[in-house]
Parts: sequence; C-alpha cells; structure tokens
Amino acid sequence: MADELEVDANYDEFEQGDYDDVSAMKAKATRKKGRGVSDVVDEGPTGGALRSIEGWILFATGVHEEAQEDDVYDKFSEYGMIKNIHVNLDRRTGYLKGYALIEYETYKEAQAAIDNLNNSDLLGQAIAVDWAFVKPPAQDKRRSSGSGRY
Repeated sequence: MADELEVDANYDEFEQGDYDDVSAMKAKATRKKGRGVSDVVDEGPTGGALRSIEGWILFATGVHEEAQEDDVYDKFSEYGMIKNIHVNLDRRTGYLKGYALIEYETYKEAQAAIDNLNNSDLLGQAIAVDWAFVKPPAQDKRRSSGSGRY
C-alpha cells in the first residue's frame, strides 16, 4: 500500500514536459527486428557493408573442400580477433561445401582481412573474400513494379 501512495504522490508532481520525454523514450524502446531496420544494422564507413547484430561478417568462397575449420581460422586470425567462424560440411561426403562465414568484432579488422585475403591462396586454391551483408543498390523509381514492362 505504501508503494501505491508514493506513486500517486509522484504522479501529481509529473509535468507535461516530463510526459513528452517519456513518450519519446517509449517510442525509441520499441523492438524492431530485421536487417533493414536502422537500429539493428550499422552501415560501414564506406557505405556498402552492413553490420549484422553480432559483428562484421565476411563470406569466403572457393575454399578447398579438404580444408578444415582450423585452416580457415589460422588464415583469417592474422588480421584480427575472430568472434565466430562457420564452415558448412556436405552431409554425404563430409567435405567442406566451398565457403565459410567469418565474423569480426570491428570493421577495421574485417576490412583488413578482405584487403589482404581476397584472391589469396588457401591450400593451393584461390579464395574470394567479401562482405556477407551489403546495402542493396538504390532502386530506380521510374520502373513500375506491377506490369513487368519498362
């Protein structure tokens, strides 16, 4: 009961300006999900790369099928602290599917890995490294989406 009385007493002292601040805070506090929401993803300093919720994720393709997770980790850890690494294996053969996802904490580490490892050699095979998530190009507003004609 005592708590309720304190709330009622504080309610009388509540001013209109405070109400505006609270409503603004509530509007900011609403949860938004998805990659397109500006609160969830950050744009890279260059404007092309997008940050995922966890960090900056790179997509490496052309990885040799007999490569192990340790091989990929050793190659990419030279350019920064790897937060997470994911390699998919083929269920039938048990070999790597040919790509890997590497996550860094900072943009600078991820960009250094791209700059130095794109078109580099891993177990005798050239790998391509780029951002996993990029900002889509601006759409042409003159196109009509309904008819399929230009």
